[in-house]
Amino acid sequence: MSVRHTVIVDRMKDWGWEIDGLEIISANDYLTRQAVPQKRPMRIINLCRHFTYLSGGYYCSLLAEARNDIPMPTIADIIDLSRQGLYAFALPDLENLLEKTLKRLVEPPVASFELFVFFGHADDARFKRLAAEVFDLFRYPLLKVVVEQGTRWKIRAIRPMGLHQVTLPLHSFFETSLRAHTRVPRRKRSESRKPALYDLAILYNANDKMPPSDMDALKMFIKAGQRLRVDIDLIQKKDFSRIAEYDALFIRETTSIDNHTFRFARKAESEGMPVIDDPKSIIRCTNKVYLWECLTAKKLPTPKTIPLNRYRFNEHSVAELEAWLGYPMVLKIPDGSFSRGMFKCESRAAVMEAAKTLFAHSRIILAQEFMYTAYDWRIGILNGKPLYACQYRQAKGHWQIVNHQAAGSARYGGFETMLVEDAPAEVVRIALESAALIGNGFYGVDLKQNDQGVFVIEVNDNPSLDQSVEDKVLKGELYETIIQEFIRRIEAMRNG
Repeated sequence: MSVRHTVIVDRMKDWGWEIDGLEIISANDYLTRQAVPQKRPMRIINLCRHFTYLSGGYYCSLLAEARNDIPMPTIADIIDLSRQGLYAFALPDLENLLEKTLKRLVEPPVASFELFVFFGHADDARFKRLAAEVFDLFRYPLLKVVVEQGTRWKIRAIRPMGLHQVTLPLHSFFETSLRAHTRVPRRKRSESRKPALYDLAILYNANDKMPPSDMDALKMFIKAGQRLRVDIDLIQKKDFSRIAEYDALFIRETTSIDNHTFRFARKAESEGMPVIDDPKSIIRCTNKVYLWECLTAKKLPTPKTIPLNRYRFNEHSVAELEAWLGYPMVLKIPDGSFSRGMFKCESRAAVMEAAKTLFAHSRIILAQEFMYTAYDWRIGILNGKPLYACQYRQAKGHWQIVNHQAAGSARYGGFETMLVEDAPAEVVRIALESAALIGNGFYGVDLKQNDQGVFVIEVNDNPSLDQSVEDKVLKGELYETIIQEFIRRIEAMRNG
């Protein structure tokens, strides 16, 4: 088993566990050993006894950062927890969560108590959410949260612990938490294949009715990762505190700036990890007003579009729309996805009703000329290069590729997937120019083509990639290409 984590202890006698896959080293040996260039940085778990300024624990984390390793805690973490005045900002939110937790308990504590948080896990499972929040704020391997009862429950202190303070009753909890964090199982893993070089987390939602990738596609990513020596974990919303355990994050859940997907992207970016979709792409792609402004500024072709302001919309506005767009016209909310939040209007009354519905959710909406085509083009683009080309046909008897039913189900049209070189060159060119306005991530550019030319409908930051649809031509190569891009980004970041 390859060594992927180095555990630093002040004294070797502090270590009392047998766990394969970890390098155990004394602080003195770590501080004096010669740094050796490595393809991937080591993850340093600093379990020194003291973390005060210029102590052994402080210097171990400091030199780990100087050697481009990844220490826990970092120097910033050590400073943040050095004085209560520096972390007082976090206490109100943590205490609110503490109060909510205590109110739900059948048998709450009757007096002040201590909560041990090891690698984000709580020794009292009833407080697992509080432990995860504390660990997300202060990424120390071992923490003690001192909770006091007065007129209300308060967190009196959050203190780092050294390994020597892990008493015998906590030994099993420490080992379980460490194994979960380092993902070292209790039994030896098969040595039949070479150890992974990198760890990639894929964020997904098992309950999403219209996910960007179905489970079969996610399994294809995992298999491709095995071929490329990348361990892939499927993580969910509850795993926010685990992001820093990975080398990169791939979001395969419908993105929005007002839900957890954006927080995951921001967190990964702040940890210095490659992330697709990155926060900037999410912001830019999830709002069609931004996209329309960019496309218009670059003179890229789009259907005739007029932004509408809630406070300046009236009967006169509708008359202008009729003169410019005619009927039918389409009204859409800026951040809709999967054909949601769109209305095809055949009359003034329909426009007024649709506008009223959409303005309830957004100050600005878009009115657009109706442009029927039998199918829409989708060009998948990764880091400025075309990856795949698809034609999505309109759902039967409907004007969109997805027909959302009143009962909550959805009906799709057919599709045809082809090599990029078999798609019209003009479609691919305009798609590439449109995606370049957003960034260098993974995008799906939707376009329509008719006798008047090629028109950009939108750029998706989280395009569909389902097994036997977008991968119908490239098959496993499509997944490998995406993972290879993650490898390239990880190594580029490491090499600085």
